[in-house]
Amino acid sequence: MAVSRATKEVLKDQIAERFQNSTASLVAEYNGITAEELAALRVELRNSQTEFRVIKNRVAKKAIEHSVPNAEPLKDQLKGPIGVAHMYGDVAAGTKALLAFAKQNEKFKVTGGVMDGKALSAADIKALSELPSKEELIAKIIGTLVSPHRGLLQVMNGVGSNLVRVINAIKDTKS
Repeated sequence: MAVSRATKEVLKDQIAERFQNSTASLVAEYNGITAEELAALRVELRNSQTEFRVIKNRVAKKAIEHSVPNAEPLKDQLKGPIGVAHMYGDVAAGTKALLAFAKQNEKFKVTGGVMDGKALSAADIKALSELPSKEELIAKIIGTLVSPHRGLLQVMNGVGSNLVRVINAIKDTKS
């Protein structure tokens, strides 16, 4: 079914807006995946502030050419039946979810992407998925900041408790 020029313009603007607002965008081949499986993927990705959309390649190329120069490396990857995962939050969490889905479904392949205007290869995407999530990094930083204080508190408590033990030992020997 033919799509009118006005509809394509609206689609182009929507695609450009998604590319501009996302932190990273990954391209995946989904040939042979059922609609139910894609729906399950979208639900899973929603938890990590990631959106997976099946796009029209030609319209996406036009959107990149006219509005999103930092997504230029993706133009070569827009071939065949593909979808794009736009990550608006934690890139590591979204990448982990995509690669976990790809492990479960052999027909789903994450082929490349773009982040900060630089192309991402499959190896780069795998490395991104191995990074700790934002929450894990925050927890590690807080733990690092709190540990010296915790050690100081234990030393201060140790001095008082040792004093009490010495006084009890003196009391026991005198009685």
